[in-house]
Amino acid sequence: PALAIQGTPIFTELANDTTGDDSSSLLDNVFWMAAPKNRRTIEVNRCRRRNSQKLVKVKNNIDVCPQCGHLKQKHVLCGYCYEKVQQETKEVRKQIWKQEGGPFKAPPLETVVLYTGETPSEQDQDKRIVERDRKRPSWFTQN
Repeated sequence: PALAIQGTPIFTELANDTTGDDSSSLLDNVFWMAAPKNRRTIEVNRCRRRNSQKLVKVKNNIDVCPQCGHLKQKHVLCGYCYEKVQQETKEVRKQIWKQEGGPFKAPPLETVVLYTGETPSEQDQDKRIVERDRKRPSWFTQN
């Protein structure tokens, strides 16, 4: 009795190949992966899945932000306050851009930001002064 294979011409070519070259066999083209030798028990699976390293850790270092009142980690900047800092910095940069006419025309000087009601000190004479028409935020320290 002969073995009949119905399929693509690749299988018939492999079956009719009489050159003796085993390098082009069908099994050489299959990507072999490792398979487990034994089944893992339910206890082992549960211990592996519920490992203490994979569980969410309880954080005990949470504090209330003194500026805005949101929860934050101790010794970490509050995310809500940081958004305010980013917005104010962006506005100061826009104002510097308008004064200087672009980033490549700015002189290499230190910048001092003055808010309403503030006057430049003697130390600020040789520095670039940016004046803002608003009250100084409580988190923005005086230079």
